[in-house]
Amino acid sequence: MNSIELRPIGTVRSGENSTAGMSLQGSRAMIEIFPDYAAALERIGENSHLWILSWFHEARRDVLATSPKRVNPDLPEYGVFALRCPSRPNPIALTLVRLDGVEETRLFVSGLDAVNGTPILDIKPYYEHDIVFSPRTPEILPTARQMRKNALVKEALTHHWEICADLRIAVRMALIVQERWGKLNDDELCVEVTGSACLADVLQGLTRARLANPPRFRFQPSGEVLRSSWSRKGRRIFLTVRGKPDPDLIESLSDDELFMMETS
Repeated sequence: MNSIELRPIGTVRSGENSTAGMSLQGSRAMIEIFPDYAAALERIGENSHLWILSWFHEARRDVLATSPKRVNPDLPEYGVFALRCPSRPNPIALTLVRLDGVEETRLFVSGLDAVNGTPILDIKPYYEHDIVFSPRTPEILPTARQMRKNALVKEALTHHWEICADLRIAVRMALIVQERWGKLNDDELCVEVTGSACLADVLQGLTRARLANPPRFRFQPSGEVLRSSWSRKGRRIFLTVRGKPDPDLIESLSDDELFMMETS
C-alpha cells in the first residue's frame, strides 16, 4: 500500500483541554496557522463558515463500531463510518465552524470540537452548494433535555443567524414536539406557523420543512399571535404563546407557563 504523508498546517488554541467535558456543540477557539502557510489564508475572511479538518490525536484508532453513549446510552451500535465519533482508523475530524474574525495567521472560530493543541490538517470554505436542506439521517437524539435544546439552538443560529425572542420560542416549540414524536426532519411531519417571520424562519430551519416535494410547511403572518400547529400520522399538536412574554424571562418559564398546548 502506498504511504500517505500528512503535514499539519496549524494548531488549535483553546481553553478546552479535555475531550470528556467538551460540549457536543463545540466552543470558541483560535486556530493558529503556521507561518509557512500564511499565503493560503489570502481572502479567507470573505467566508462566514469554514470546514476544519483536524487530527484527533487523543482518539482511539482500533474501534470500528460503537454506540454514541454520551448522547444516548440506549442507542444501538453503529459502524464508525456511520457516525461522527472521534474514534476511527484514521481520526480525521470534519467540523463546520463559524469564522468570527481573522488576525494575520490567527482564525477565531465558533463551534470547534477540538481540544487545545489539536493539529489542523486543512481548511476549506463552506459553499452554498454544500447544503442538503432535507437530508435523510438516522435518529440519534440525546437523552438529556438540555443537550437536545443546545443542539436545536445551534441549528437555529446556523439558519437564522441571530438570537432573538422568537428564536427562543421556536426552539422550545420544536423541543416539545421532538420529545413527543422524535425526529423533526420527517416527511410525514407537517408544521403550520402563525406569527412573525422570525418564528417561521427558525421553525422551517429546524424541521427542514419544504413547501413542496413533499409539502410540509405553511406560514400565516400575524402581529397578534404566535402559534405553531404540528401534524403527523393523524395526530396534531397546537402550541400557542400565552400573551406577550418578557424576552428576558422566556428561558425561565416552564412549557405550561409559556404555551397553551392542545393535542388531538
